[in-house]
Amino acid sequence: MPKIKYCPGTLAEGFDTYSKACLKKVFCGKKVSHVLPYNPAQLSEEDAEKFLENRKRISISGVQEKLSLILDKNKLRLTREGERGTYILKPSPRDLKKIDQVPANEHLTMQIARQVYGINTAENALIFFENGEPAYITKRFDVKENGVKWGKEDFAALSGKTSENAGADFKYEYSYEELAELLQQFVPAYRIEMEKFFNLVVFNYLFSNGDAHLKNFSVLETQSGDYILSPAYDLINTRIHVDDTDFALYGGLFKDNFKSDVMKKTSLAGLEDFHEFAKRLGISAKRRDKLLGPFLVRQAVVEALVQRSFLNDSTKRSYLRHYRTRRNQLNAQ
Repeated sequence: MPKIKYCPGTLAEGFDTYSKACLKKVFCGKKVSHVLPYNPAQLSEEDAEKFLENRKRISISGVQEKLSLILDKNKLRLTREGERGTYILKPSPRDLKKIDQVPANEHLTMQIARQVYGINTAENALIFFENGEPAYITKRFDVKENGVKWGKEDFAALSGKTSENAGADFKYEYSYEELAELLQQFVPAYRIEMEKFFNLVVFNYLFSNGDAHLKNFSVLETQSGDYILSPAYDLINTRIHVDDTDFALYGGLFKDNFKSDVMKKTSLAGLEDFHEFAKRLGISAKRRDKLLGPFLVRQAVVEALVQRSFLNDSTKRSYLRHYRTRRNQLNAQ
């Protein structure tokens, strides 16, 4: 078990387990241990069988292994037949570079999104198997306290794209401008939600999230019965693990062939590209500049959170290098 000096939820200093703030947000105020009562599948055949049975019941898409958990009094456990989980557990995946760093990477990126840039994110924390191996845990935002689900649709569903009608790469065959058009079509208060969407696209670019595809954006039902942009989820610096493109969607920002002078010279997006993107989303120049401001300047809290994160030292350096490189590119004119 790693020595813990920071809250595995908020990354606040001076904690050897979850802080009260984390317990309140993620675990309904219950005193939950940061250690799961399981070992990773490769170490325990008994637990591996439990995980395999659990995965048969979980209905969450994606290639990474996900397990469904429920909070039983103050203990987390795998869901049983007929139970609806309220937490998703994501152990380290396979077939990537630095697989042991993936949970801490996603946790850190989600914390930066919320704490530094004010992006509404799914509640989340880092948690550990009995042998000390980390996993990422997130609270489901599409399940009510009584266990009934809120309506939720990802943008692949909104677009009508599936592997059957659009091929294996269906969730990448789009542009962010077209995503914005779907948001306008399906969300009544789209003008407010459009600014949130713009922030999220800029954040994904700044933090090298090459996994921001159609299924990683969703709309969520409200108490009024209409829909808004869901909390952000699956935010991660993919450059740490794969050699991917600057944008997850093959179309990039635009549905046409617009390219700024910077992109024509460098093939990388710069400030003019995001100015044009904001214009196409119906965001005024005044609002655009206010939204972009925090992303363009050095944020000391980003660097502090990276240092407090559970990444190893070499991955911390890589994470900060990618952040600084993208920030410079975002400022390019």
